[in-house]
Amino acid sequence: MRKITHPGLLVTETDLKRIRDKLAANEQLWVDGWGMLLNSGRSQLNATPRPLATVIRGVDGQNFGQMIVDMQRALHLALRWKITNDDDYARKSVEFLNAWSSTLTALGGNSNVFLASGLYGFQWANAAELMRTYTGWAKEDVARFQAMLLKVFYPLCHDFLLDHNGTEARKVTHYWANWDLCNICSVYAIGVFCDRSDLTAEAINYYKTGRGNGASASNVYYVHPGYLGQWQESHRDQGHSTLGISLAGALCEMAWNQGEDLYGYWNNRLLAGAEYVAKTNLADANGNALFTMPFAPYTGVFGSATEAAGTGSLRPCWELVYNHYVNRKGLSAPWTKAVVDKVRPERADGGDQPGLGTLLYARDPVPAAKPSGLSAFLNNGKVQLSWWGSARASHYLVQRAASPDGPFTTLSPVADPRTFTDDPGQGTWYYRIDAVIDAGELAGADILRVAVPGELWLHLPLNGDANDASGHGLHAQLRGGTSWGEGRAGGSAVQLDGRSGHVTLPDGAVSALGDFTVAVWIYWDVSAVNVRIFDFGSNDVAYMGLVPRDGKDQLRFMVSRNQFWSEESVSASVLPTRRWVHVAVTLSGTQGTLYVDGSPVAAENGIWITPFQLGRTTQTWLGRSQYGGDPFFKGRMQDFRIYSGAQDAAFIADLAR
Repeated sequence: MRKITHPGLLVTETDLKRIRDKLAANEQLWVDGWGMLLNSGRSQLNATPRPLATVIRGVDGQNFGQMIVDMQRALHLALRWKITNDDDYARKSVEFLNAWSSTLTALGGNSNVFLASGLYGFQWANAAELMRTYTGWAKEDVARFQAMLLKVFYPLCHDFLLDHNGTEARKVTHYWANWDLCNICSVYAIGVFCDRSDLTAEAINYYKTGRGNGASASNVYYVHPGYLGQWQESHRDQGHSTLGISLAGALCEMAWNQGEDLYGYWNNRLLAGAEYVAKTNLADANGNALFTMPFAPYTGVFGSATEAAGTGSLRPCWELVYNHYVNRKGLSAPWTKAVVDKVRPERADGGDQPGLGTLLYARDPVPAAKPSGLSAFLNNGKVQLSWWGSARASHYLVQRAASPDGPFTTLSPVADPRTFTDDPGQGTWYYRIDAVIDAGELAGADILRVAVPGELWLHLPLNGDANDASGHGLHAQLRGGTSWGEGRAGGSAVQLDGRSGHVTLPDGAVSALGDFTVAVWIYWDVSAVNVRIFDFGSNDVAYMGLVPRDGKDQLRFMVSRNQFWSEESVSASVLPTRRWVHVAVTLSGTQGTLYVDGSPVAAENGIWITPFQLGRTTQTWLGRSQYGGDPFFKGRMQDFRIYSGAQDAAFIADLAR
């Protein structure tokens, strides 16, 4: 594990030197940000701590507001000391820290206690982290504050992420993204301040692989063309959506200061969410939304939604995100920038987050980066491109070639949003994006290959081994009770025993696909409810599977990004047993089609989730379900194929001969 560095949460010594230098130079942006700290009223020397033994949130007698005031005083006084080097502010901050660590013993209330553990544990740790270099804070007082965080706050954070207030098993997505995120932030911040690398690892692991809505895979529910990432709470309201961006940004910044790049995780997934939420909240002078946002239908424990709700939330959370992606990395974030321009200088927040982003995070820009993160998927038979742009670029040039070495021909200039749909005709094509900036053109960092109308992406003949015959090297592995049985036309087929036998595809084997075709021959020994022919996912929250017999005695293809609350599906008559059956499923745009023995048997429009939306799946299986309570497949499989693109009925019929 990495060695923890101090101070290393939301503000580092490098940040503080930048602030001091900018204020000394009387640069207006930082002067205005400094004014926001002074005007908050929480950094004065005449205040007195009002600690509580028990802080309550969510029921009669709640008193958490009293703690928020003192928590913010401790943080603002610490910042004022760090920036001015006036020890009076350090002594006063320590006074607040010591008063609370010697008094607070418990958090209470209803389920809102888990918001208290997350939102306030995270901010207390940040205040204390700034003060750890103050020689006037006695070691025993530092240790007592660490003990308070570890005994009062951390257990609640840990328990919530582990059990979600008793809903983990089948309703983990009951809780909105911000509930997870605040507790992830708290665990991480406490881990840094307490020199507990096991806690920082716990927080990062949950953000990357957790099942709840705060994990990166779930807080951005759906990525629209141009990398607009629909936030999990976008249909709820914008106050909570912007809180989610604030908390996710805080986690990424704290991790960045410890050498972990969560900002760049999964192709800048946080930036996709920030751009979507920022654009949603751009409003005119009357508070009316300026844009109609693309929206993938969402169904959860609180009902269904078909559009983003609300606009105009100007929570002070944007400077941190903007300055990382644009001024640290040289990327383009036009919608985030538009909101930053509205809220500068950022004020202190009312309690859910620190705020003060202009003072703390504004920085001089770096040179523009090359266009990056290019993706190219078949969507409704056409090539859909998206990419990350370059800071201060005026527009982009979409380029295509028949060879990776060119020559590249410009198809079209594109401004924001950064997406383009091409219909190039049959062949194999290569795409690149160039940016046009004041200094000229920046050639894109990525060149992507796309075969139209589609190509054999993965082919497991399953006639003696589990090797991929497509040429892409996506070799599978046999797991558990597997053997070789008689194949359909001589030779052999993989035999799965119905107890543990399954086939494991490589992680992320399907993550670069939009439109697709999956086809396989199966011989099903015994009919059982909810076995899987295939199931691609990383857990039982986000998955794509094919069930020969569901609970309604139907063949069913289903896909979900939100546990069982919002499965999108196509169903047909149950598959027969004890004979070879060819079954296939295709997706073209949002149109899903099922085929049995070469004939189409059912189709549905409204299948939004493609393999790309599932990301790098880590449980990409044949014969096994994401949900541990479902039975394994008992029978044989042969000639498993995945194609990029939706093959037509004639093609499927030919496969079934």
